[in-house]
Amino acid sequence: MIYIVEDDSAIRELEQYALQSNGYEAVGFESSEPFWQAVHTTPPELVILDVMLPGEDGFSILKKLRAAPSLRRLPIIMITAKSSELDTVRGLDCGADDYITKPFGIMEFLSRVRAALRRAEPEARPNVYSFREILLDNARHSVTVSGAPVELTYKEYSLLRLLLENTNLVVTRETILQVVWGTDISVESRTVDMHIRTLRKKLGDAGKYICTVRKVGYKLTDSEEELEQ
Repeated sequence: MIYIVEDDSAIRELEQYALQSNGYEAVGFESSEPFWQAVHTTPPELVILDVMLPGEDGFSILKKLRAAPSLRRLPIIMITAKSSELDTVRGLDCGADDYITKPFGIMEFLSRVRAALRRAEPEARPNVYSFREILLDNARHSVTVSGAPVELTYKEYSLLRLLLENTNLVVTRETILQVVWGTDISVESRTVDMHIRTLRKKLGDAGKYICTVRKVGYKLTDSEEELEQ
């Protein structure tokens, strides 16, 4: 669902018609009050936001949207009749993803909308990760080494997946703590080391691929030089 906040009915209806004609669901609002009511009921996938509005202006709406945790990643395109560089910079600094100045062509408008939605799409994550004889099936939440199942705890599984996602790259202890343990600030760095040791042991001979990068973190690699360290 795309929300259009535009007080000029002719422009609002043109934008809405263009979006609907191209397969998008779109709803228009002439001011902030009905827009906020709709947002609280059904959050949009993208907002087309005019700057000059009666009552609450577009910059104020933009700041509130970006302040809401659930809407921070919401793509927002600002549209205004003003062409000054200062307004463009202000909109982008406040968190707008794109900025279109009136008058504009419908083809350009639709292109900007498609680009904003495309950038907002979450990256597709593979269901299966493999490295040498290690195979992690995320859909089945299973791990095998040379075809033999390996039983891992939730933290060990998350740790192995993180290493598989970053094969041949150093994953710092700080990144591991943030991704695997989240906001649990009571966890110490040595806890990571302990989980690495148990993970290596459970992987058997394949545990050798988890290499320690001193004072930094860990790397999943099959480089002979690094395996010998």
